[in-house]
Parts: sequence; C-alpha cells; structure tokens
Amino acid sequence: MTISHLVTHSGGFHADELLSSVVLTRLYPQAKILRTRDREWITPAADKIIYDVGGAYDCDAQIFDHHQRPGPLREDGQPYSSFGLIWAQYGRAYLAAMDVPQDDVEAIHAKFDAKFVLPIDLLDNGAIEPAVAGPLSILTLPALLGSLKPVFDDMSPTADDDAFLTALPIARSFVEAQIRNFAAKSRAQSIVIDAIAAAGTSPILELPMGMPYRSALDKAEADHILFVVNPRGDDWMLGGIKLSNDTFEQRADLPAAWAGLTDAALEEASGVKGAKFCHNARFIAVASTREAILEMARIAVQEAL
Repeated sequence: MTISHLVTHSGGFHADELLSSVVLTRLYPQAKILRTRDREWITPAADKIIYDVGGAYDCDAQIFDHHQRPGPLREDGQPYSSFGLIWAQYGRAYLAAMDVPQDDVEAIHAKFDAKFVLPIDLLDNGAIEPAVAGPLSILTLPALLGSLKPVFDDMSPTADDDAFLTALPIARSFVEAQIRNFAAKSRAQSIVIDAIAAAGTSPILELPMGMPYRSALDKAEADHILFVVNPRGDDWMLGGIKLSNDTFEQRADLPAAWAGLTDAALEEASGVKGAKFCHNARFIAVASTREAILEMARIAVQEAL
C-alpha cells in the first residue's frame, strides 16, 4: 500500500523527528506530514509511518518510537532515538535515492550513522550532555535546529507546525550536504591512492585537483607524505597535512621565512619566481605555475627534514 502519511508528534520539535522527516520525505515525497497525538493517527496502519510517538518500535508495523521502557538499543547498548531507528530501516534506501553508488551504500550508511546519527540519538536520550561541546554547545546542529522553534509568546495556534515546516528544509540541507561529502570522499579515495602510489617514497603528493585525501593517506599508511600540491583555478596550491582532524598541528610547516608574505616579497624570501602567497600560519602557499609550486614544496621538505 502507498504511504500517504508520515505521522510524528505535535507540539515542540526536536532534532530527531525533524531529521527523520528529512529521510522519509525524500522517500515518500507525496506523503503528508501530520503532527498529532491523536490515538487513531498514532495507531499503526499500512498507509502510514509513525515516528517519535506511539510508544512502540515495530519495523513491520512501521512505527518507530523510542520513549517506551525499555527503549530500543543498538547492539552495543547505546540508545536509539527515532532518527537512529528511521536511519537503520530506511537509510540505505535514502542513500540510493541520493544517487550514492550501490558499492558505497553500506560504508556510507555506517559512517553517517556513527558520525551524524549516533550523536543525535545520544543527546536526545540524555546519554550525553550538551556541555560536552563546551563553548560551541549553542552551535551544535540540535541547538541550531532547536533555535527555530517559536518563541514562548507566539500565540499562533499553528506556531509549532509552522516552525517545524520552516526548519525542515534547513535540516535537509545539512543531511544532504553531509551525504554528498561522504560520497565525494569515497570517489576521491581511489584517485588519491593512485597518486600515493605514483609518488613512491617522495614526501610530496601531487593531486589533479583539490579533493579530500586524509582517509586515503591513513588507509595507505603514507606517513612519509609531508605536503600536498594541486592546481586551483589558474594557480597551484601547496598545503601541509594535519596530524589529525582534531588538531591544527601539521606533519611539517612551511618555512617560517615565508609566513604572511606575498608576491615579490615571497619570491625574494623563497627564491622561487612565481611564488604568490604564504599564509601567516604556514599551512598553505600559492604559486602561479606547477614548476614554482613543486620547487616551493621541495624547499619546504628540505627545511622540514
């Protein structure tokens, strides 16, 4: 039977049912979102999917709530929110609808679950505190989506539903951007792996364009690579490699004498004609030609070793 309604609870909204709605509305674009606690509507039927309300979790009955006790748990014992339940059931179909190649679906499904879905699940269930984000707690996705709720003295009878519908495309943009980025990293990996093989023992990795490369470096255990070069528009870019995604520290910095210099001053300091820019933090430099950027990379390697 065709899904005609996507049913979630009325009143104030949270990130879990909002993000669940992102997934479900892509898969069932003709279905109507209904926000209610009416008993008839939150009783399972073949033509509706019920989530974050209803007091039950039953995939066959198409009801995905997590507020009952005991609530549904992942294999490792961590709690699900409605988003995690919806992702587990419909995430693979959602990725296919997003044109993710079939060979990449399982890996991206698992990665998105670990990086994006699980934190929402844990926060919604009180398994982690917002304070874990420190001073950035107000800038987390759940907090930003929550800020779109109506203010306390908005007395419009449709305020909550109106705010939900306003927040939905914003939430969608974050989910879709993350999926596109994961898919792009997957596409890039084979290109970077080939470039690492071509580089051999060289500490300089040359790529055909700017692209995600960190996961491929880790996969290839290419710890000897210190700098990456690639074309950028009409110029060429030289970049350092961070020790990890959790720090700004690099395997090697660009020469201190280049820091903050541009054009003629950088050409003089580096001895490289065509040198155009070096960031003051020494993690990126730009030159006008491939030959110039490779020469800058060689100099940077010599100073780093």
